[in-house]
Amino acid sequence: MADFELEQHHLHLLRLAGEALDRADQARRILAREGVTYRDRFGKPRKHPAIAIEEGARAAFAKLIVALDLEGSANPYYRRRVHAAPET
Repeated sequence: MADFELEQHHLHLLRLAGEALDRADQARRILAREGVTYRDRFGKPRKHPAIAIEEGARAAFAKLIVALDLEGSANPYYRRRVHAAPET
């Protein structure tokens, strides 16, 4: 297993990733208990709001994990390529 030196901003990203994963799990438990749809006041089926919460939290988790870049060796697909400014 590779050793990593985490700076303060890495720890912050890691904490946020954990919170995002917790939020996704929380939303999933609500959906398991209440179902993925509900009926509005007119009796029409609607998507449960917790679906959007779970989706958003999972997307945030994935982005934060990529931002941490803990893959071991640098993965060029995870990093934005910085191009030198054209010479004038």
